[in-house]
Amino acid sequence: MKAIVILTDTLRRDFLSTYSNTDVKTPNLERLQKKSVVFDQHWAGSLPCMPARRDMMTGRLNFLERNWGPIEPFDETLPETLNENGIFSHIVTDHYHYFEKGGENYCQSFNTWDLIRGQEHDPWVSKVNDPELPEYIGRYPKQYHLNRSRFVEEKDFTSPKTIQSAIQWLDNNKDADDYLLWVEMFDPHEPFDLPSEYLDLYDDEYDGPLYMWPKYRKNASSEKDLAHVRNRYSGLVTMMDKWIGKLLDKMDEQNMWEDTMLIFTTDHGTLLDEHEFMGKNFMPLYNEISHLPLMVHMPGGKNAGTRTDALTQNIDIMPTILDFFGVHPSESNMQGKSWLPLLEKQESKRRNYAIYGCFGKNVNITDGEFTYFRAAINENNSPLNLYTSMPTTLTHYYNDEYIKDFKDIEMGRFLKWTDYPVYKIPGYTISLTDESLGFTHRGEFIGENLLFNIQLDYSQERPIKDPNTEKKYVDLLAAALIEYDAPDEQFERLGLKNPSVPIDSELYRKNVKN
Repeated sequence: MKAIVILTDTLRRDFLSTYSNTDVKTPNLERLQKKSVVFDQHWAGSLPCMPARRDMMTGRLNFLERNWGPIEPFDETLPETLNENGIFSHIVTDHYHYFEKGGENYCQSFNTWDLIRGQEHDPWVSKVNDPELPEYIGRYPKQYHLNRSRFVEEKDFTSPKTIQSAIQWLDNNKDADDYLLWVEMFDPHEPFDLPSEYLDLYDDEYDGPLYMWPKYRKNASSEKDLAHVRNRYSGLVTMMDKWIGKLLDKMDEQNMWEDTMLIFTTDHGTLLDEHEFMGKNFMPLYNEISHLPLMVHMPGGKNAGTRTDALTQNIDIMPTILDFFGVHPSESNMQGKSWLPLLEKQESKRRNYAIYGCFGKNVNITDGEFTYFRAAINENNSPLNLYTSMPTTLTHYYNDEYIKDFKDIEMGRFLKWTDYPVYKIPGYTISLTDESLGFTHRGEFIGENLLFNIQLDYSQERPIKDPNTEKKYVDLLAAALIEYDAPDEQFERLGLKNPSVPIDSELYRKNVKN
């Protein structure tokens, strides 16, 4: 048996015909849809990029206890568990964050890995003197300007090279069995860079400065600029689809559909002026960011062309793949649930809700009918700590630039689900401003609770004020925090009652909802 995961980055489900989009051209994903079970209620867990990948590769939510970070030494990972049971694993990716500070130990868990260079800030093409940059809108760092000098033809772009590497790997292993191939494309994440022919598909008439990389912010772009950046995103989705099609062609050639499971999904979406925002991370996690595409092909095409509305999350990927290979660890910390009973139509439901969020921001929950965004009750977002044995995060260590006093850091056995000692680092470290992005990591627009009926208001434009309904989701969220081993201070931060902890804070007593 064989398994392939195709993981894209920042792919919005509403840009796919599988989910009723009629404007963006994705013929190869339509082709995959016919061979797959389509999931209509698939949700993110931890966001953004690296937290999502830790979810996928450990089967556990991690955003309640830490932010962007590495695989921890106490994590049980998918590739390591497969290897222990005789299943080979290989990853090919252009997601360069795996090789920065804060991205340690992901690829190294696989038997072999191939990194395709050149995406975003990847320190690849080297030049001492700063290059001359063109006029541009948004962001356009010099490192990416240098990297893209290597993109002479479409096949030179990093996502096409990723697919070419995966195809070569399949050719080199066409007689092999019992393996996982993890194929990961950074597209359609920004920068929305692509050959002009893809813009022509969308009748793009933009004639202004270079605009391929929007800043994450409250949008201030003109209607013309917005139309262009949406065309770029659409074109990048189409280019992604073309190269995925080449991988599907290779599966046709090797007759892999009979003995291979294929999972296609993404880590999160993005906003392109919906709710007047661009990007992700610092605003509420609306459906455009959190409600994800998912298609799964089973060997022989079992139940192909059908759909399920069962609630699923990215933490389910690990237990699903293990179940597929018949690997059932006697002891496991996984919180995900295998999809095999859904794919085989033995069950119609695996979970009652999905919980998702970015560390230190709103904690969100859905049952497929409503979504509820729960905000911190205290303006300084306290109490909040992050827990890790490896004090790195996105591109940096937790050193004296980020910690006011090293005495603020404690060490102990603070996590409920492991005895491994970890650092307890104060949450104020995520309140720093990233001037290049134009927002604080704490978030400027997450200070209120929001409730939406997404059956009637999927675009989440009409918040509901209904105390009885809100109490239902407050209770559900409190139960979810217990189920997912949330640190006790998360209850206090969110003003929720934790049955296992005495209410001894005046602010907590005043604001607790239950």
